[in-house]
Amino acid sequence: MEQIITTWWVWLCISLVLALVELLIPATIFLGFALGALAMAVLVAVMPVSSVAGLFVMFAMLSLIAWLVLRIAFRRQSSGARVVTRDINDG
Repeated sequence: MEQIITTWWVWLCISLVLALVELLIPATIFLGFALGALAMAVLVAVMPVSSVAGLFVMFAMLSLIAWLVLRIAFRRQSSGARVVTRDINDG
């Protein structure tokens, strides 16, 4: 299992699967995990890592950071919906 998790293309496949899950079930949580897995693919490709536990800790941290950034980015977007404060039927 250690050789599988330490290859970059496995993390890329995990990222693609999580992005597909995000498309099928839009909840914004899977997108954070997908971005974390994509960052792990880059990290594993650039720097050899021998500890599987360290990889999972880095994946968790990168996914949390990606989720927080996405949450801040999506909160700032406005839906453009008009807020009605007065009803036409009120006198």
